Amino acid sequence: MPIAPTRASVQPRWTWRRAAVAVALSLVTTTACRMPYIPPFTKPPLSAIADLADANGRVVGKAVMIDESDGVRIIVDFVGVTPGTKAVHIHENGRCEAPSFESAGGDFNPAKTEHGTSNPRGPHAGDLPNVVVDSTGRGHLEATAKKATLGKGANSLLSSNGTSLVLHEGADDLRTDPDGKSGARIACGVIRRAG
Repeated sequence: MPIAPTRASVQPRWTWRRAAVAVALSLVTTTACRMPYIPPFTKPPLSAIADLADANGRVVGKAVMIDESDGVRIIVDFVGVTPGTKAVHIHENGRCEAPSFESAGGDFNPAKTEHGTSNPRGPHAGDLPNVVVDSTGRGHLEATAKKATLGKGANSLLSSNGTSLVLHEGADDLRTDPDGKSGARIACGVIRRAG
């Protein structure tokens, strides 16, 4: 004769979808932040990419940008670049015409402030930390552009005019207007929506 299940042995049937929803809801209620990305329940965050090419058209950098609550998170990897400390800036135009890349315009600066994170009247929305390129020509930069967004508005890197990411030949002194004495533009990539 079969044994009837007792109350203690009867377990609710949780599917992976129910578990994911439960985890997402607990994260939202306990952290008081926006909903984390949990496929297929939430939309992915806005993201953008840029391929930086030098004056000869050779891609020397790849960037990924993710819209976060405190700005735009930017991750860039460089390869085949002359070693040294170099400035990386977001520029106001989505154009990268070699060899000088002057078509990218000035630093992205919708608030009309001065250049540099060490400047009391700055920084520009497009000011980023320097990147160190090692003896093999490789460099890696992770930073957050706190005055930028990938959403809508004046501070959007995806506006109708577009923006670009520019690598300069020298280091940014982080205080001198308009570009931190960072020298010539040696690579440029138009920032475009990912996907």
